[in-house]
Amino acid sequence: MLSTDLPIRAATEIALAHGITPDRCDILQNSSTLVLRLTETLVARIVQDTDGPRQGTEWFARENAIALHLTKNGAPVIPLHPALPAGPHLHLGYPINFWEFVTKIDAEPDPTVIGHTLRQCHQIMSHFPESLPNLAIISESLTILDERELFPKSTQQMLRDHLTASTQVLSSYPHQPLHGDAHMGNLMNTTRGLLWTDWEDTFAGPVEWDVASVIWNAKLLDEDPATVKAILDAYGPVDEKALNQSLIGRAAVMTAWYPILYPNPNEERQRRLRSRIEWLEKC
Repeated sequence: MLSTDLPIRAATEIALAHGITPDRCDILQNSSTLVLRLTETLVARIVQDTDGPRQGTEWFARENAIALHLTKNGAPVIPLHPALPAGPHLHLGYPINFWEFVTKIDAEPDPTVIGHTLRQCHQIMSHFPESLPNLAIISESLTILDERELFPKSTQQMLRDHLTASTQVLSSYPHQPLHGDAHMGNLMNTTRGLLWTDWEDTFAGPVEWDVASVIWNAKLLDEDPATVKAILDAYGPVDEKALNQSLIGRAAVMTAWYPILYPNPNEERQRRLRSRIEWLEKC
């Protein structure tokens, strides 16, 4: 694993330049993105994978803009830290943004609250004044498959076919700003309530994409229909065809990105990858 010294230095120097003196350096996550708690309230997210598919700060700028809009309008989200400019910041070659620290609690999130909070975010995002790229994560995934041989040829082609079909089908539905990566890992149950985070994949598309993302594991890996029903009932009506195509598209996107996000997957991640591929082969 690469040394974290330089990205830590980059985040620390930006904080100091804005009058904030870090009093700790707690590593909350260390992967392609490094997440640091630098003070009681300040968290930095630093992109370490500077050679990855996403270069520059354009996607971080979209994340900051949508997060600011959501926070301003009272959405259940982790806010950017108000003591620094939203950025995104670029220092020593690392894209960085800064967030408020929130205290996580151990209780599992209530599926009904999950559905309600996602609906609330969608309602607020529908008034976002800036344009976002349409179905961006799907086109990004197709580019990855065109540029990198990540799987056997038959699997690679199967993923391309599903992504192309998802683009065609989902393009015919109404689009609005989305989270883009609305899975359970991007929800935090906190002392402030259930909060959404990690908006870097935001794009324009049918709301069913986010709904599919949040129910995918419960529906197709964990076989937990009660959780799926509770989330769907709380969210409200969706188009079944768009939802089904989004489940397929989401699985294809996650599969395409898996070797990049998890170059050395543990046994459980390998099992999940196999399950997605096997499911997609039957679709």
